[in-house]
Amino acid sequence: MPRSARATVTRLPKRASYDASVIHAILDEGLVCHVGFEAEGQVYVIPMAYARVGDRVLLHGSKKSRLLRALAAGRDVCVTVTLLDGLVLARSVFHHSMNYRSVCVFGRSRRVAGVKARREALEALVEHLVPGRSAEARGPNAKELAATELVEVPMEEASAKIRTGPPVDDENDLDLPVWAGVLPANTTWGPPLRAPIGETATPAPGYILAYRRRS
Repeated sequence: MPRSARATVTRLPKRASYDASVIHAILDEGLVCHVGFEAEGQVYVIPMAYARVGDRVLLHGSKKSRLLRALAAGRDVCVTVTLLDGLVLARSVFHHSMNYRSVCVFGRSRRVAGVKARREALEALVEHLVPGRSAEARGPNAKELAATELVEVPMEEASAKIRTGPPVDDENDLDLPVWAGVLPANTTWGPPLRAPIGETATPAPGYILAYRRRS
């Protein structure tokens, strides 16, 4: 990715990566992004589902949404995604930390136009959340598509920041009788719960039973 001034990591730069494959992998594993933007003199940060297609981040929502109305009109935005990998517990409070992988994307939003492009964007969003789902579930009808706003944020500038490994204690603290180490964080998915109404004979498909995020 182009290494721009605003995407350059200045705090602990050795943890930064500007490699597109690293940035894409983090985005592909995540489920929730936070979108920061300004509208009418007020700054907002909104959590959203998203999908990455090439060097674009896709977002969607109701056409009545203030966020989607603003983004469809074109806004400079910052999109962030963070994956928590563990809590890092040092012998001193000062050196406690987290192991994580995060991405910051900067770009100017624009509306996804055209029925074909909009349908493809919605399919990409569904496939990012649950791969295989769009081939089975009913797609949006004309009314639903008309009620949905779709925008994309070109990844004009982006960077990743990653922390791994054990705590880094001061040498004078190494002999303190305090446990130090890492509590790994893992996201697990329980057994699927069938909807209580409607058709009940269809078994859960394999892509649901084997669901996991990419890593």
